[in-house]
Amino acid sequence: MHKLTAIIPTKNEVDNIEAVIASVNFADEILVIDSYSNDGTFEKAQPLVSKILQREFDFYGAQKNYAISKAQHQWILLVDADERVTPELKTEILSILSKDKIPYDAYNIKRINHFMGQRVNYSGWRNDSVIRFFKKDVCKYDNRQVHEALIVNGTVGKLEHKFLHYSYRSFDQYMDKMNRYATLQAKDYDKKTGALTPYHFIIKPFWGFVKHYLVQSGFRDGVIGLTIGYIQGYVVFMRYVKLWLLRKNRD
Repeated sequence: MHKLTAIIPTKNEVDNIEAVIASVNFADEILVIDSYSNDGTFEKAQPLVSKILQREFDFYGAQKNYAISKAQHQWILLVDADERVTPELKTEILSILSKDKIPYDAYNIKRINHFMGQRVNYSGWRNDSVIRFFKKDVCKYDNRQVHEALIVNGTVGKLEHKFLHYSYRSFDQYMDKMNRYATLQAKDYDKKTGALTPYHFIIKPFWGFVKHYLVQSGFRDGVIGLTIGYIQGYVVFMRYVKLWLLRKNRD
């Protein structure tokens, strides 16, 4: 049996931390990488895990790469605090780890998303998937500030079973997170965006709404779909406002 390290990045996740740790209790090592939480997350997690580290947050990819470098075992399962490993997914992962030769270097895992207590079936979240089960020596996160991607120097397979993803408990939590994302995205887009025009402030946000609500059938999710579509458009608008402010303050 190949040994497994489960990594959980945290920042003020006191409401989630016990449940996510319980969902990965089959791992040989559970490592929490905490961005100096001040809500009791660190204290609640400490007696439940193999190792807990604290590191000042700079961006998501760097935080995860640091944790991966500290993992004791070659195989990594990275789980966000708002995600849960189901019993079926656990069984599938353990089955793969029991093989003498594992056929892939990394595995894609789909997610069943929930928003404000309701499952989201459309709205662009339907085919959501992430590479989170992988060999540490051939995988590394890129340097994007947000929506970081795992770079795999090898082969990628996919798992049949899915994470449960309780992405946002409330509208306010969603807005807070999207506001942080817009701030981080502005830094990424500064490198690849030319002069800002009405296209960035009007057309692109409008398309963000249309894509999620109409093209990706968000209307079929009712009020939840309308909310997701609206906020996705708003986030695009805020991204370019923050990029404009970033450049203005730098000049």
